[in-house]
Amino acid sequence: MNGPEIQISFAPGLRLFVSAERRTGRTAVATDGASTLGHVVESLGVPLTEAGRILVDGRPVDVSHIPAAGETIEVEDVERPQAVPGAPLRFLLDVHLGTLARRLRLLGVDAAYESEDIGDPALAALSARERRVMLSRDRGLLRRRELWAGGYVYSDQPDDQLRDVLERFAPPLRPWTRCTACNGPLTTADKDSVRERLEHGTEKTYDVFARCTECERVYWRGAHHARLEAIVTDALREFGGAAAH
Repeated sequence: MNGPEIQISFAPGLRLFVSAERRTGRTAVATDGASTLGHVVESLGVPLTEAGRILVDGRPVDVSHIPAAGETIEVEDVERPQAVPGAPLRFLLDVHLGTLARRLRLLGVDAAYESEDIGDPALAALSARERRVMLSRDRGLLRRRELWAGGYVYSDQPDDQLRDVLERFAPPLRPWTRCTACNGPLTTADKDSVRERLEHGTEKTYDVFARCTECERVYWRGAHHARLEAIVTDALREFGGAAAH
């Protein structure tokens, strides 16, 4: 691009997206005189899902602003907690985030998950159709225009991923109310109604059950309950909510 030159800087949280020479402060960018500021920001590597306010000479502007020669641009981090238009707050996770999806469901958060790679266009269309926030570590996916809303998952560690999503979007937490396998709602179930689905040892040992109203999977406080309880307890302590067993 050989058009008007602008000066641009990125907030510290956005610097992982840009090239090394743009991580230390304000740098010059030659624009084409026609592209929007949103296009310029994304062309430098930052998905607009991760950009907060964009300031031109100290005043907030829309991403549709056409930059002019000599303007100074500051791209801020997304404000946390981030307000997402529309309700209720729901998520869609790509094929690489299965553990995060199950942990969100454990906390009662509506988290749809594609266990097979259906491709970026289909994921973006599903996000728009169901008005779900797309969570991904794929920057290209998060730059697709048809997305309803999106968020980059900054870590590859499930504990950090969960903390990041809960801090950023502050979804209501209702633990033990959603199926971790299919995302459907759970309902309490008496032993007689689920007896045919239980192994003999489980039937003899446990008396409290829940069943998914969609896939009919049966849950009880088995060998893994202590580990799951620790995840729930930590999330509630840090981000609030009321535990529901």
